[in-house]
Amino acid sequence: MVSMTKYRHHAFADRHPKRMEEIMRDVCTDSGTEPVEFNGETNHVHLLVNSPPKVAVPKLVNSLKGVSSRRPRQEFPDLVRLD
Repeated sequence: MVSMTKYRHHAFADRHPKRMEEIMRDVCTDSGTEPVEFNGETNHVHLLVNSPPKVAVPKLVNSLKGVSSRRPRQEFPDLVRLD
């Protein structure tokens, strides 16, 4: 899965992707999947997940995108929402 910032704005500083990885690993653990690899840059992150067949991929992606969008904006006021 690749998740990008809106309009590919360069929004992430060095500390943001590290926290994004922690958040996404928590969501994967809660959903019964295993995060295999994570990396990112200033405008996107990559996540490779090992998922059993019983886990619905759209539901997992929806959870990952929702939580990984909401939590960093709550924790880092410098990440403003760009509409």
